[in-house]
Amino acid sequence: MHALGTFDYVAIAVYMALMAGVGIVLGRWIKDVGAYFKGGGTLPWPAAAVSNYMSMFSTFIFVAYAGIAYEHGLVAVTVIWCTVPPALVAAGVMAPRWRRAGIMTPVEYLEVRFNAPVRQFFSWGGIAFRVLDNMVRLYAIGVFIAATTPLSLEVAIVVAGVVVTLYTVAGGLWAVVLTDALQFVVLIFAALLLVPLSVHAAGGLSAMVEALPEHFTLFHGPKGAPWFLLAYYTMILIKYNGNWSFIQRFYSVRDEAAGRKAGLLMAGLFFVFPIFFLLPSIAARVVVPDLADPEMAYAEIALRVLPQGVMGLMMAAMFAATMSAVDSEFNVTAGVFTRDVYQRLLRPGASGRELMWVGRSATIAMGVVVVAGALFVGRFGGAFQANMVLTGLAIPLSVPLVLGVLVPGMRPWGALVSVLVGVLTGVVLNLHPEVSWPAATLAVIAVSVGTSLLSCLVGSGDPAYRARVRAFFSRLATPVPDDEKPEPEPRLRRALGQIFALALGCTGALFAGMGLLSSVETSGMLAVVSGVACLVLAAVVLRVATRWNPSGGDDTVNDSAQEAPW
Repeated sequence: MHALGTFDYVAIAVYMALMAGVGIVLGRWIKDVGAYFKGGGTLPWPAAAVSNYMSMFSTFIFVAYAGIAYEHGLVAVTVIWCTVPPALVAAGVMAPRWRRAGIMTPVEYLEVRFNAPVRQFFSWGGIAFRVLDNMVRLYAIGVFIAATTPLSLEVAIVVAGVVVTLYTVAGGLWAVVLTDALQFVVLIFAALLLVPLSVHAAGGLSAMVEALPEHFTLFHGPKGAPWFLLAYYTMILIKYNGNWSFIQRFYSVRDEAAGRKAGLLMAGLFFVFPIFFLLPSIAARVVVPDLADPEMAYAEIALRVLPQGVMGLMMAAMFAATMSAVDSEFNVTAGVFTRDVYQRLLRPGASGRELMWVGRSATIAMGVVVVAGALFVGRFGGAFQANMVLTGLAIPLSVPLVLGVLVPGMRPWGALVSVLVGVLTGVVLNLHPEVSWPAATLAVIAVSVGTSLLSCLVGSGDPAYRARVRAFFSRLATPVPDDEKPEPEPRLRRALGQIFALALGCTGALFAGMGLLSSVETSGMLAVVSGVACLVLAAVVLRVATRWNPSGGDDTVNDSAQEAPW
């Protein structure tokens, strides 16, 4: 594999410092626990959609899916489109329910819907799962960084963990959303820059189709088999809609309409952009037909066609894609510990200041534990093996969380038993390699869902419980009243727009500056054009942000009508 150059490392360092700086600056604006974990319930729906899109993203796209594209072609797009149905289901069914629930954490509603033990079970079980899951994610980042830089795996894990913990602990959900939006822009600009360069390096699209005709079909290879796709699509549908970070974005927007728009926009992003991320890996099959490790296809073609400096920005954006998933998990998990464990069990009368301190401390603690654990993932079979085991836990933990807001008859014991039976089924099937992955996955889903629904057949003899459940589902069926639709604090909104514009401008300057170093090449000129476009976008955002005059006056934009700049 080609090596990164000095300017690449400069670009990576500047970009990482920029991410950390955004979180630190935002920290001074976050004054209460609601803003820290919920954004004050005022997340603009485009920002919520982009953040959710980035939170479900990871270097898995550029490693595992890139490997599928290199070996089998556009079937990788078919596989990654599994993310579209969850977003559509969220937009049409789940988003209004989560917003109407009036919660600050994804598991908070479980005490009202079921009982206190169920809430605590899913709080502790979910926290443990997310700690393990993020160990694997951080390990995957470390593997990718170590494979493309001279850094050791251990140093790469620690550096990535420190950066993501730093900006998350400082700025809370607003820092997560703002950095996600910035990372989205960088990722899209870098990816769109790579597509024409990689296709040109492969001799053009027609040459690629002629050389690899089977790669341009949507169902080529084992991943295109109906049985595999059925299991994978079903698993992702449940896993995403039961994902804490996914849920968090929907109860953090102003109202149900904003939640629906966020879900639809996210579905559009998941549908449109995969082709741009995976086409370079297909081109790599033509340019580098004998690549030893197919999962390095994306990095290899990028190193070959992108100029120094811009390649560094691409790498930083790829790292940041997974960091977006990790930072979201850090924030929402710390929120569950603070709200559902600490405040509920230990300090019911805790002040807002105390809860902020606990939330930030929990974020730091999670960062330390995840970094420490990520250093040992390789001793247990690596990321792929660990991910298989964790998937067996994710489905049973997600099923009751999703069905809890859909099925009124589901009982508390059904929620608990479905997890235990589902996990046990997954463990047993994992011990029998002769059972295929699709069969094992569908079996776990069937057992978990079936056990949950089976509990509906046994009615409750507790009148208080039945009344509480009726009241809960009545709330889910009632639109959010106007007096419960918060308005964003004008000064915070203006500051967010200005911070985003400044960070975006710095990113554009990086693109343009690094492109100028190779301006004699086509790749360098395209990088300059991308940088200028980024600077223009930053200027537009800054213009909109500075028009917000919180003190009033003729130039004030009506706060109730004006969306945030992104």
